[in-house]
Amino acid sequence: MYLLRFFDFTTQGLIPLTILDKEKKLKTLEKELKHLEDDKAQASILKTIDEIKKHAMKNLDAWDRVLLARHPKRPKFQDITSLLFDNFIELHGDRLFGDDSAVSGGIAFFNGRAVTVIGHVKGKSTDENIHHNFGMAHPEGYRKSLRLMQQAEKFGRPIITFIDTPGAYPGVGAEERGQSEAISRSLYEMSHLSVPVIAFVVGEGGSGGALAIGVANKVYMLENSIYSILSPEGYASILWKDASKQKEAAEAMKLTAFDLRDFGIVDGIVKEPLFGAHRDKKSTIENMRETLTQALETFEGMNAFEIRNERYLKFRNTGFFQRFNYENLKGVY
Repeated sequence: MYLLRFFDFTTQGLIPLTILDKEKKLKTLEKELKHLEDDKAQASILKTIDEIKKHAMKNLDAWDRVLLARHPKRPKFQDITSLLFDNFIELHGDRLFGDDSAVSGGIAFFNGRAVTVIGHVKGKSTDENIHHNFGMAHPEGYRKSLRLMQQAEKFGRPIITFIDTPGAYPGVGAEERGQSEAISRSLYEMSHLSVPVIAFVVGEGGSGGALAIGVANKVYMLENSIYSILSPEGYASILWKDASKQKEAAEAMKLTAFDLRDFGIVDGIVKEPLFGAHRDKKSTIENMRETLTQALETFEGMNAFEIRNERYLKFRNTGFFQRFNYENLKGVY
């Protein structure tokens, strides 16, 4: 009986269900299982749950990844700093205008080593999201992050960034205070840093607001995160004048971690648990710990010139330049 109820997606039937629909059905079954005493009915539900888990994550389309990247319970910067680092001390303000709650940063310890940690902040409730402006930073947010990066440069601390934003805030006040200059200055200054920079895309990575803290030696993406020039809805509105075609836009944009790894845009993918990182935040962050440990080890013994040059060549060889051999550039920058 239960297998027939879920025939549509366990066998990839005619009714298209998103990954969130599948997860909702799974939760319904898990809740129902707790109230059943009949062994035969329990066995039937358990069989259905196994089928759901077996097929749910297979052949996910780009829109499914978008939905998971935007999941309200996905690990936030607050979760990462508390579980991945020790003794995180948040630092505030850009020393020019104010403190932006959409970007957080400070000093922490990772495996006993002092590091600088910076990331976009989203809330866990509507009120928190409003307070953090849904992770959309003002120029003072990027100037704060740049101040912390320059401080890390002074004291020789590696920089770890966590990207999770639909884009920089496009409001009038942000533009008046120099949003584009703040982002471009961040890109310029990050490219010249002589300490290792490791970036993780943990949810949405949108536009220049994401790239402003993403000019890194190593860029990693969580398995169900996205990284793109704008949202699928914005892409569809511009290209087809119809925001409802967001699913087609998501496919065309090649914004998933697997697409970007194949293009050489990102250096690796961090594994997530079944149905996404929100189902088991601790295991996801432990996978991030392993990736970060390995990434930092690659820079042991490298001097400032080599670290800076490695980052330069990474971005120089991206996209069009990947078709050519730029080995002769080494030692020039």
